Amino acid sequence: MYETIDYSVLDKVATIALNRPDAYNAFNKKMSVELKSAFKKAKKDDNVRVIVFTGEGKAFCSGQDLKDVSGDFSFEQVVRERYNPIIQYMRTLPKPIICKLNGVAAGAGCSFALASDIIVMSDKGSLIEVFINIGLVLDSGSSYFLPRLVGSSKAFELATTGQKVKSEEAYRLGLVNKICSHDMLDNTVKEYTDYYKSAPTKAIGLIKNLLNKSSNSSLKDILSLEAEYQELAGRSKDYREGVNAFLEKREAKFIGE
Repeated sequence: MYETIDYSVLDKVATIALNRPDAYNAFNKKMSVELKSAFKKAKKDDNVRVIVFTGEGKAFCSGQDLKDVSGDFSFEQVVRERYNPIIQYMRTLPKPIICKLNGVAAGAGCSFALASDIIVMSDKGSLIEVFINIGLVLDSGSSYFLPRLVGSSKAFELATTGQKVKSEEAYRLGLVNKICSHDMLDNTVKEYTDYYKSAPTKAIGLIKNLLNKSSNSSLKDILSLEAEYQELAGRSKDYREGVNAFLEKREAKFIGE
């Protein structure tokens, strides 16, 4: 069905893998269309409770395929039409997205990783805000995510020097949730998917939206939104199951509704 990505679903887990390994999964127009389609598909599928986002081969994503934007083109149009919709869709998708960072994530590839909800990074992985190396600015949300994760001063350094951040430093800076040896990457990601595929998915989607809004909202607005979302969560089947499981002293069996 897809030419530039792989999409599969197994046991409530959707895996979306960028699949241009010969080009280190460089991003092109075709991939932008297919990637957005895959995230939409995962959102609509009630059998999907968690999404794993990764790359085939040695890289996660090396950023924009420069061969795909040669000649006369609009930088603004490319960013607005190809990248921005995907980043916005990832951040509003009401299911957890786990980035399985298997290799280099450079430029927009770094932004895709940072837009995920959880990042598990192989010791062969790296993050590089490489835009400055060709005289460009951050895009695809990196100027939003980066300072929120590492602070404004460190964000400026990473953005203006284009230095490679390897796994140990990425973890120390708070850029990723967990690091592991490359041969343990699948198992480490599975620890997360095993949890999230059985978790109360509706509540997680609401929590994700609350956290998205928190940094740009007043305390008054967030308190109001928390009350609104608690009403929605409190009317869910998972809330009733959670309470019953607690009273019956058993493990809850959430269905994500």
